[in-house]
Amino acid sequence: MEASKVTGLLFDQLSFRNDRQNVISSNIANINTPNYKTKDLVFEDELQKANNSNDLSLTTTSSMHIAGSNDSLKQQEKSKLIELKGLEEQNDGNNVNLDSQMSEMSKNKVIFDALQSSIKKDSTWFKSVIESSAKN
Repeated sequence: MEASKVTGLLFDQLSFRNDRQNVISSNIANINTPNYKTKDLVFEDELQKANNSNDLSLTTTSSMHIAGSNDSLKQQEKSKLIELKGLEEQNDGNNVNLDSQMSEMSKNKVIFDALQSSIKKDSTWFKSVIESSAKN
């Protein structure tokens, strides 16, 4: 049971942040691997494309509304692994930059922690609503 509709979105984003941390860790682990290319997991770009597209459907809250499908949005929300282009390569063909990867890892952790905090707060609100309704 989800505390709110937002909870599912928070857990999806938390899962994405976990996957992205694994990709960044993999980049760092391969810093000395010849011809290794830096990879990234993108979600925001895909979500932005979905928001900019005209095929977003309406939410139906009344039988008088036009029914639509959210399948196209769900397909576009999936994250995908890409190889970063245009990065400076070393003599061995590797293009992993430790400083930028550590920076991305720190940024990702801050967002991960904020998401965890939001989930805890959302659950606390849900619990207080349940407890309040039990008293009546």
